Amino acid sequence: MLYHLYDLQHAMLTPARLGAEVVKMAFQSPVNPASYTPLGRTVSASAEMFERMTRRFGKPSFELPHTMIGGKAVLVTEEFIVEKPFCSLLHFKRATKRKDPKVLIVAPMSGHFATLLRGTVEALLPHHDVYITDWVDTRMIPLSEGQFNLDDYINYVRQFLSLLGPNTSVIAVCQPAVPVLAAVSLMAAENDPNQPLGMILMGGPIDTRVSKTQVTQTAEERPLSWFKRSVINAVPFYYPGAYRKVYPGFLQLGGFMSMNLDKHVGKHLDFYKHLVTGDGESAEFHRKFYNEYNAVMDLPAEFYLQTVDVVFQRHLLPKGLMKWRDPLTEHLYDVLPNKIKHTALLTIEGELDDISARGQTTAAHDLCYSLPQSKQFHHFQLGCGHYGIFNGGKWRTQIMPRIRHFIRDLDKGCDAIPEIDLKEIPDLVPERYDRDKHGIVAIRRWLTERDQRVKDDRITG
Repeated sequence: MLYHLYDLQHAMLTPARLGAEVVKMAFQSPVNPASYTPLGRTVSASAEMFERMTRRFGKPSFELPHTMIGGKAVLVTEEFIVEKPFCSLLHFKRATKRKDPKVLIVAPMSGHFATLLRGTVEALLPHHDVYITDWVDTRMIPLSEGQFNLDDYINYVRQFLSLLGPNTSVIAVCQPAVPVLAAVSLMAAENDPNQPLGMILMGGPIDTRVSKTQVTQTAEERPLSWFKRSVINAVPFYYPGAYRKVYPGFLQLGGFMSMNLDKHVGKHLDFYKHLVTGDGESAEFHRKFYNEYNAVMDLPAEFYLQTVDVVFQRHLLPKGLMKWRDPLTEHLYDVLPNKIKHTALLTIEGELDDISARGQTTAAHDLCYSLPQSKQFHHFQLGCGHYGIFNGGKWRTQIMPRIRHFIRDLDKGCDAIPEIDLKEIPDLVPERYDRDKHGIVAIRRWLTERDQRVKDDRITG
């Protein structure tokens, strides 16, 4: 019912939204003298704010027609290698003969489209052969395609890694950290010849017991029945995925917004000011960011609920109790990260991450205790939030160079990075994982000290 009401509201606002768009165009027209006056810019800004606040944003495109290698522009074309009902494997094919490491980016299935990782792909493209999982909006998938749960997700990752072959490194951004670690664990247990060379886990909920956030507390405090009752809806009959049970993207977007509501309100007020004062560059930056941020997709209900249950409530992976059900045979297999001995591990965390807080991702090292210390690395990025781990300045200049070094150090047969590129973004070496410095006990001590400092500052303030 909630889904129908949301669509009804959107439909009822359509005439007003179209009217606002007409007003905006009229007062932005260069042939309209009023567009050059403060009053005209105010009217135009107000109309654009209303139009954007009531618009439903569609899936964006990656818009990466070329990349720069050695100071020269290289054409990039998108090609689908595999197309499955719930996900396609997208390849960014570069018009170059360079031999660069093959990288699979597993995008999160958490409400946003894979294009949220545009900055991730863009920074890796010059010196990597990049592939990404492009998840499909569930409301567009007919019921005849069957269900899709966490086990299916893990199966997709395994299939993609097998297709790309053994000389591949895999990057999991946020939510996919658990299914990627599970997939690699299962491949290791079977001594699969296509095990990846390296695995990079970035801001993922491997063990949410280590440190709490609003996300983890919400998941832990409410029973699974509450999520089934409160956030699961059936897709309306007028979509291709009619009657499929989903976790609607508009609910997820609302949750994202509410976590930092004051920040988002402030950015929209700044956007309004930029429009009124004629600061077109700042206004366009806001448009690009929120065009992406506001574009959301529905998630399969069975995948969402199983993730909440397995990852956030019962913590089966860090407890050593997680099992994977093969979608083809229905057989159950233990998911044991301690079987990993071949695939090197790099974990990335941000100091200000309020979704996957410090320690949640690093916990993977304790689970992969059979992996030699020489294959375990960690990077903790100061002054960096969740989004900044994979987008923005710190990603491009601090995090990406360490990932680049980690990947290329595993694949020795690759072409060298052009000197001009290294001058622009120098090489950085990731730090070797040290349990005394990066382990769970050390992180909990750091969290206690941080909380005490915050408490002391409040008292003295």
